[in-house]
Amino acid sequence: MTLMLSTVAVAAPPAQDRAAAATTFTNPVAAAPYGADPWMGYYNGNYYVAATTWNSQLVIKKAASVAALAGASETVVHTGSGSTNCCNMWAPSLHQLDGPNGKRWYYYYSAGPPTCCDGQRSYVLESSGSDPMGPYHFAGQLKVQAGNGWAIDGSVATINGANYYLYSSWVGNLQSLFIAPMSNPWTVSAYGTKLSSPSYAWETSGGNTQEAPYVLQHGGKTFLTYSASSCNTPDYKLGLLTLTGSNPLSVSSWTKKSTPIFQRADGNGVYGPGGQGFFSSPDGSETWMVYHANETTGQGCGGTRTTRIQKISWNSDGSPNLGTPASLGSTLTAPSGDPGGSVGFPVTGARYRLINQNSGAVLDAVNCGTTNGTAIDLWASLGNTCQQWTFTKAGSGYWTITNVNSGTVLDSVNCGTADGTALNLWASLGNACQQWSITPVNGRYLIANRGNGKVLDVADCGTANGTAVRQWAALGNVCQEWRITP
Repeated sequence: MTLMLSTVAVAAPPAQDRAAAATTFTNPVAAAPYGADPWMGYYNGNYYVAATTWNSQLVIKKAASVAALAGASETVVHTGSGSTNCCNMWAPSLHQLDGPNGKRWYYYYSAGPPTCCDGQRSYVLESSGSDPMGPYHFAGQLKVQAGNGWAIDGSVATINGANYYLYSSWVGNLQSLFIAPMSNPWTVSAYGTKLSSPSYAWETSGGNTQEAPYVLQHGGKTFLTYSASSCNTPDYKLGLLTLTGSNPLSVSSWTKKSTPIFQRADGNGVYGPGGQGFFSSPDGSETWMVYHANETTGQGCGGTRTTRIQKISWNSDGSPNLGTPASLGSTLTAPSGDPGGSVGFPVTGARYRLINQNSGAVLDAVNCGTTNGTAIDLWASLGNTCQQWTFTKAGSGYWTITNVNSGTVLDSVNCGTADGTALNLWASLGNACQQWSITPVNGRYLIANRGNGKVLDVADCGTANGTAVRQWAALGNVCQEWRITP
């Protein structure tokens, strides 16, 4: 049994136990709207992925192969933070730990008010058993800062048999890394101690930022990876601390590497890589990194970020070598021991109706228009081709959605990025504004634009014929959920 904790230690099994044939996959393994700040692990025959939602829902999805993850359903495992200051959820991190109730899964996350971003604090759920999918109940807030101060991006590391909570908070105008000792999985026994603050130019692009701490262990050494610079810039990147002393709570026990260990790769179209974690391959012989990144320099911290994975190696001094971010959609060899397999829905060329979960009305081309700029609305099902759509693979896990009657495609008007951006039909241009991810959630689907990360939304949750369909940030409500049926 392989346990995915914040500490990843890899020992190669005998060669005869490894998979005989390699399988392949393409990134992303999770697209918009739930692709940022990912955590990923492998446990008991399945991969598990969780990511930021920016709404009141905490989600997890699982699949037996990495190729199947992109089409796997997001399951909502909890709604609401347990606090009154709710809900805008960030940066999940799951760990299987021993606690007062035995060995359980703990789901750590940041939560704050719907208006971003000064209210974020650290919280944790506890599972009722050994299944990473739950059920979960709210366990508490980790009060890691004096005065109940801001604290985000928490994860747990086990060092010399003791658990520590690592997170990001502020020292003056520096967003810094902190560590706190834990007395149980939902309680710290002391306020956090600062480990590191931004000090190099590569940590201060767009803001003085160190966040997303995550521990990786190898060969008896403990490394603390983190994200640096503002995520609003394409220069968001990863840095490294090494535990060189005996006391993890002492800043003098950690040595910071003077150069970044993972950063933008313009030639591969990868910008702002960060929000990282690590996991072992199914057979335990490899260490893999999970992270998010953007496709353009201007996409920033929003819902455009997608979850990617790639194998890492080790330098001669034992430190991690993360390599260069691979281009989105490139064919990669799957983790060793991965069984292969993928999900084939929707079927290319088949005709579908998109039915809004809240109203029961369908996605409709206004007045059966066929010209560029025809608007999109909701209407009662008429059974005609103006309300039928086909899906064509556009690469990297995205789809072009074409109206059967007109042959034109679903388009984000003027490639807008704001909430409320209208939708229309337009001749195919092959750009990201006309490409969409299809994310299953609780048996329905979120349909998100590749260019802006916003999802198909019904104006004011209207139910009347003619209600406009537009784009909006994912809110976790049924007005943004669609059934895709023949």
